[in-house]
Amino acid sequence: MISEVREPLAAYGKKILTVDEYLEWEKQQEEKHEFFRGEIFAMSGASARHNVIFKNLFVELAVALKGKPCQPYGSDMRVHIPQNTLYTYPDISIFCKDILDENADGAIEPTVLIEILSPSTRNYDRGGKFKLYRDIPTLKEFIIVDSEAVAIESFRLNERGHWELEEYKLASDNLDFPCLAISVPLSEIYAGTKLLPVNP
Repeated sequence: MISEVREPLAAYGKKILTVDEYLEWEKQQEEKHEFFRGEIFAMSGASARHNVIFKNLFVELAVALKGKPCQPYGSDMRVHIPQNTLYTYPDISIFCKDILDENADGAIEPTVLIEILSPSTRNYDRGGKFKLYRDIPTLKEFIIVDSEAVAIESFRLNERGHWELEEYKLASDNLDFPCLAISVPLSEIYAGTKLLPVNP
């Protein structure tokens, strides 16, 4: 799980911050931090492979969604979940609405969220964060992309309101986004990572 940042808490002289205190403090930071129920958490740095996967997937999504209502945004897009107070920076978020008029403190109501796993955040992203993400009323799909193996988990909300899991583990697979009516080949997502099988 990401580690708690002690410095800003000490600077304020108390253990719990208000939302306004967090937002004001975050503006002055070079690195990004999550906020949840008064506590601040540092977001770990990404590996080179993590960044390659992000670049590949983001480009594929941007091309596939060009000219469509739903658009992808990178990890500089802060997402706010009013239902549980979380402010966070998903690796990729897809919104099916105009976000230019949104509150600058954090966009709300994404349709798809994507996290690229790293060793330090693996358990948090797959467990605690997904639980918090499920409070988003507009969320239809949550995608977890492994950065150490060709492996993707896609959680989708079915017609009964239950989350279903589909796994992708082959380079020949296509990652489907049913709510967006697009798919992305895993061979493109993992291109340049040295994780794909080498052709003889």
